[in-house]
Amino acid sequence: MNFQRGYHRDPPEINLIPLIDVLLVILIFLVVTTTYARFAELQINLPQAQGDTAKEQPAQISVNVDAGGNYRINEAAVAFAGVDALAGALTRAAGGAREPVVVIGADARASHQSVIHVMDAARRAGYTRVTFVTQGSADH
Repeated sequence: MNFQRGYHRDPPEINLIPLIDVLLVILIFLVVTTTYARFAELQINLPQAQGDTAKEQPAQISVNVDAGGNYRINEAAVAFAGVDALAGALTRAAGGAREPVVVIGADARASHQSVIHVMDAARRAGYTRVTFVTQGSADH
């Protein structure tokens, strides 16, 4: 007995619609999670100039502030007794220099107020040239 008479098999076919759906979901996922970085580059041609180098280095007063708020002026420990006392210590450290550069080296954990005390003392002593010591980062 042949029960399969008149029954013939269709060839197998691949349905592409679910495959396209899966690919679209993957594409949307990649677009959403990808970060795009744009690097803007500014090209500058700096002017050139001929100038004399400084014949003398300006006098420097080194002021260090540690994390505990302790001050050292030119490697000599100074107890903080107020901004006026700190200004007097800066004047003594300058000696006879007219316009010394006050170089502030503060610990990264030093309080902001400690650094402001040094800047205020330099201003009261009449020193307008103040700079800070920093450490270069390792990622450059």
